[in-house]
Amino acid sequence: MNIPLLYDTVIIFGIAVAVLFLCHKFRIPSIIGFLITGFIAGPYGLGLVNEVHDIEVLAEIGVVLLLFTIGIEFSLKELLKMKKMVLAGGALQVTVTTILIYLLARQFDFSQPQSLFFGFLVALSSTAIVLRLLQEKAQIESPHGRTALSILIFQDIIIVPMILITPFLAGADNTSGTTALIMLGKAVLILAFVIVAAKWLIPSILFQVTKTRSSEFFLLTLVVICFGIAWLTSLAGLSLALGAFLAGLIISESEYSHHALDNIIPFKEIFTTFFFVSIGMMLDIFSFLAHPFTIIFSAMGIMFLKAIVIAIIVVSLGLPLRTALITGLSLCQIGEFSFVLSISGLEHSLLSQEMYQTFLAISITTMAATPFIMAVAPRIASFINNLPIPDSLARKDAVSQGELPAQVKDHLIIVGFGLTGRTVARAAKSAGIQYVIIEMNPETVRTERKNGEPIYYGDATRKAILNHLNIQGARLMIVAINDPVATRKTTGLSKQLNPKIHIIVRTRFILEMEPLYKIGADEVIAEEFETSIEIFARVLAKYLVPREEIEKAIARIRSEGYKMLREPLPAKSDGFRLMNIIHDLEITGIKIPADSAITGKTLGEIDIKKKFGAYVVAIRRGEKTILNPDAQAPVLHGDILFLLGEPDKIADTCRYISSDHKDDRNKRKT
Repeated sequence: MNIPLLYDTVIIFGIAVAVLFLCHKFRIPSIIGFLITGFIAGPYGLGLVNEVHDIEVLAEIGVVLLLFTIGIEFSLKELLKMKKMVLAGGALQVTVTTILIYLLARQFDFSQPQSLFFGFLVALSSTAIVLRLLQEKAQIESPHGRTALSILIFQDIIIVPMILITPFLAGADNTSGTTALIMLGKAVLILAFVIVAAKWLIPSILFQVTKTRSSEFFLLTLVVICFGIAWLTSLAGLSLALGAFLAGLIISESEYSHHALDNIIPFKEIFTTFFFVSIGMMLDIFSFLAHPFTIIFSAMGIMFLKAIVIAIIVVSLGLPLRTALITGLSLCQIGEFSFVLSISGLEHSLLSQEMYQTFLAISITTMAATPFIMAVAPRIASFINNLPIPDSLARKDAVSQGELPAQVKDHLIIVGFGLTGRTVARAAKSAGIQYVIIEMNPETVRTERKNGEPIYYGDATRKAILNHLNIQGARLMIVAINDPVATRKTTGLSKQLNPKIHIIVRTRFILEMEPLYKIGADEVIAEEFETSIEIFARVLAKYLVPREEIEKAIARIRSEGYKMLREPLPAKSDGFRLMNIIHDLEITGIKIPADSAITGKTLGEIDIKKKFGAYVVAIRRGEKTILNPDAQAPVLHGDILFLLGEPDKIADTCRYISSDHKDDRNKRKT
């Protein structure tokens, strides 16, 4: 039997495997690989795929699942934590970018609806690419990482109303007020349904489903909820994407959201592959070759415009220039949701086929450039930050929340007030050590200042900031921020300003330790390194290796570095010989019941060692522990006996202790 769709699917995934392998080698995002796959397999490439319409149907399912997962991941609680940057930063970024592109498009005689639609397309950035790159660099929790995430959250939400507005833009000249009221009424009804479903209906359904403990039943229920609500919204004249987002939002408010996300993500990954592949199929390379300079310069202009707009907005919201520049350069591309929106624009004639091809070429160019731009963004930001820009404009040397006490000297400087910074501050406070904190999150500064912390807002990579903190008089500095570039710069500058200061740096990875030592760090604590040591020690302890041997091993690891963890410890170690001997032993505690036959007897009378081959190594009696008890030690009701021995002998002993042995007592009486 010939199944064309099966043939096309095999071709697509086969090409994707090869292309993604090359993309991985050259550190190119997988989304670009999927677009390239689509171009190779599509009608403008080798023409290997015949059923393009079927692929587009699968792509539509991918869009539904993509928005469904975004709805599940969307949390009102998380939004409230970053509300200022999400609502103010995200709204300003989308609004200003849309207006500028609108004005620019009007200069080229595009209609008002088209110009506004172009603004929508350009305003969105790539959540998938940016977050993946930030995760790879461990910078999600850095100031620019948090800022970029906040803006991306708003963009992921605003795509839904953008999709809703698109049909109105296409018929803006003849859309009646009655139609608008009908659509508004539908939106109100859907919102009411979401509230009711999120609070009562869906949690009850999922509770009954989870009681069955059937993963298949749970997964099918999720699929029905997702596509059912998407279908209902489409019947109401709204988009499938909106329904999918609302379905995810309903589930996000239940206690089953994480389990739901784990179940649906593999399907989302598969079907969104078809979406990006379908976009690549529509890319006509000949249209790119016909106007290469126009496309390249347009892409550069869009990236420059977005980077400048975002940087200005972030600075205006109180963050330093360096953070603003890195954020702007990270979000300067056109995003994957713009592809979703562009298809809607194509369907409603806001884009011609030629304009659509040009948009695809420009978008893919900006996305392909993103990994390289983000790699050099810190250096670009540092260069611009060092230019003679007025401090009031750039906020380079801003220190808010008051001046340091005049008597601050021989103090501790804490850079960054995350978990590590809070722990150090708490310890310093309890020990009576004077300390000051520098933090770049203005919300954190405002909150902690109210709590009485000596915390100041500013960028620790700036000389003026460090001088304000009286670094010349400080004894110790703790650097605990999540930006590797800023960590190195802060460490080096601090050592230059005060060569006597002792600097302890917390970093994520072992590879960052040596560079930090070279630029002046006195101690570097790598989370990866310390975690490895802790796991190493606990494994040895579980196998009853003597504590002395474990401490020797840890000392050797610390002296020789991470290389030690890849090598075996000396084979002649007494501790490891002991481990080989007793690896099959276990220690178990058993509580003595009142009717046990051994209650009231001494260990010598019971003689557990002789009867079962197990050893009583300790007795727990109330709050007291008797270690290595002698033969005269009595066993009382409520005692806990700790037994050492092989598992089967331990089991026999426990059965003997738990039995009341009435027959044995009756025999002794007769």
